[in-house]
Amino acid sequence: MKTIVVFASGSGTNAAKIITYFDAITTVEVKRIYCNNPNAGVIDRAARLGVSIRVFNRLEYQAEVLEELLADKPNLIVLAGFLWKIPKSYIEAFPNKIINIHPALLPKYGGKGMYGQHVFDAIVSNNEAETGITIHYVNEQYDEGAVIFQANTAVDKTDTAAAIAAKTHQLEHAHFAPQIHQLLDQK
Repeated sequence: MKTIVVFASGSGTNAAKIITYFDAITTVEVKRIYCNNPNAGVIDRAARLGVSIRVFNRLEYQAEVLEELLADKPNLIVLAGFLWKIPKSYIEAFPNKIINIHPALLPKYGGKGMYGQHVFDAIVSNNEAETGITIHYVNEQYDEGAVIFQANTAVDKTDTAAAIAAKTHQLEHAHFAPQIHQLLDQK
């Protein structure tokens, strides 16, 4: 049995898609959701889907959470809307086992502070003709790890940031879990 853990900070729609995708796969288990936001929607989503949740603070993140991960030995750590930077100690403990999804075609619109609405607003402001998603490995820099997968979508001149967000979420929900599955098959 291969295991994954998911880190999330927000509503948890990607986490829920990952959980439901792997419910039908007997060789993979979503073992736990880790969350740094005690008010995040992902907490209720995980509970409804029967996946344990671990809410933590900054102090616990530095040592306790890493100790738990080392004990659990997940095959993959998946960031699904997780907004804190991953410490070097995690990257060293899990080389090429931490992945992230970004709501743009990296290297565009990546880096510190570029997440969610900030990305969608920037795409509109710059009159982009296309955007998409990037699934990538996590390294010590925000959004600079090796690209695993990208999918794109056209941006119409009339698209608002909300319309771009909706298109991006469709791509995330269609591609993230299958790409995780493919990575696990390679590990």
